[in-house]
Amino acid sequence: MRRPIDILRRLRRAAGPLLLKNPRYQAFRGLSVVTLAAILAPALAGSSEPVGLATSRTDLTPKDQARVLAVTRPTQDFSKPESFETMQGGAGTSRKQVDRDAFSQPSENITFEEQGNFKLGNALFRKNWVSSPSSTQASDGLGPLFNERACQNCHLKDGRGRPPAADSRTTSMFLRLARDASTAEEKTEIAAHKVLNFPDPVYGAQLQGLAVPGLKGEGRMYVDYREEKVTLGDGSLVWLRKPSYSVDGLGYGPLDPRTTLSPRLTPPMIGLGLIEQIAPADLLAHADPDDRDGISGKPNMVRDLSSGQLTLGRFGWKAQTASIRQQAADAFAGDIGISTPEEPSHWGDCTAAEEACLAMPNGVQKRLGPVEAPPPVMDLVTFYSQNLAVPARRDVGAPAVLAGKKLFYEMGCIACHTPKFVTMRGNKAQAFQLIWPYSDFLLHDMGPGLADGQAVGDATGSEWRTPPLWGIGLTKTVNGNAFFLHDGRARTLAEAILWHGGEGQKARDRFAAANTADRDALIKFLESF
Repeated sequence: MRRPIDILRRLRRAAGPLLLKNPRYQAFRGLSVVTLAAILAPALAGSSEPVGLATSRTDLTPKDQARVLAVTRPTQDFSKPESFETMQGGAGTSRKQVDRDAFSQPSENITFEEQGNFKLGNALFRKNWVSSPSSTQASDGLGPLFNERACQNCHLKDGRGRPPAADSRTTSMFLRLARDASTAEEKTEIAAHKVLNFPDPVYGAQLQGLAVPGLKGEGRMYVDYREEKVTLGDGSLVWLRKPSYSVDGLGYGPLDPRTTLSPRLTPPMIGLGLIEQIAPADLLAHADPDDRDGISGKPNMVRDLSSGQLTLGRFGWKAQTASIRQQAADAFAGDIGISTPEEPSHWGDCTAAEEACLAMPNGVQKRLGPVEAPPPVMDLVTFYSQNLAVPARRDVGAPAVLAGKKLFYEMGCIACHTPKFVTMRGNKAQAFQLIWPYSDFLLHDMGPGLADGQAVGDATGSEWRTPPLWGIGLTKTVNGNAFFLHDGRARTLAEAILWHGGEGQKARDRFAAANTADRDALIKFLESF
């Protein structure tokens, strides 16, 4: 059973006893978006729920709704590719030659003028910020404590980061610091979605190992691995590496004993604008609050800082962020130490206990406004992040790929990795696009093996957002490595599957029990993304 904070339970309570007695409710999880809306509409008429909790799409006519339901229904024909399957990012899919820049292409359906904005956003994404004061005033504001000087330094080639080798530092994987609520007042704040969790009182929400001149960094993250042997059904052996994390060289005293450590690998940047345009109702339709089938995806409801409303989190490893702009602002603040209109503190993640940090100069230029990265900067970085194109699929008609696709469906992987959606009528480049992210963007309990013990909003310490799979087969091409999962512990796609526990245990066990040919075919399917 899931906790009552699950949004669909919230909707069930709002609908009242009449809905609970409705026999159609017993098939609640399997209902289509349109049928779900039809059931809930009478009970929710006049509801003041914010837009993020909408239970039906208002941007589609009944005819369009029927078309969307038909085109997004999971296929049962694995003899040939589906229509438009190659174009996994819709009309904006990049068809450029596959190379190290495969994740850095603009959406192919943006205008010439928008391509100029994309290039300006790219320049800001690559921009190295400097400490204050400096002669390059428009670049002032780094830190005082930080992890990197530029967005691109973490999102390497707009792709994923890499974990550190044993006993070494890293800058493309961060260590989140947080503790659970410990008082009645704190629990009330969590329940009201005023905060996601509580940072370490000295080191804040993230360990930052670098600092501007005159200040010392907070410390270093280290990782050690222990190899664990897994025997597959055909007798094959796979070695999984189980990481353990520690910190050393703490510059401002010990961590709070209640603080948990959660490593986070930087994810790829492709397709973010499309994810942002998936209708909340379409995502909520895949949630199963009563967990009757072992798959109980749930949304992480978060507070939109710009509107103050509750909305659906869809970005980040715990689905803790609602929008690309907020994600960018959080990264500016936590990773680089740059203030924005959304995160206006000029000292980033510095806490009251770090007095020397708060005494350092900031990079605000009055002629540019009250923050270090003013609205035009945020506009361009957000536009760039929204329009990084998803590369086209490859070899979708190859026999091995089609066989692997069939196995992916039969093993139950699509219970979490939802194949396709049709986006809302919003931003022109992302509007009404058939996309293939293979994700429901909901939280799932992945078992103790992947648990970090760190709750984030509605996400427990063992729950993670289903990551989209598009582009996963190009990881090594773009980044020169192949590390997967939230902390990069998996060195191959097979290892990533074998780490699945909890709600993914049955699919994992089916993969482990399969013969070599079937396992290879499923991996070929994933590599075609």
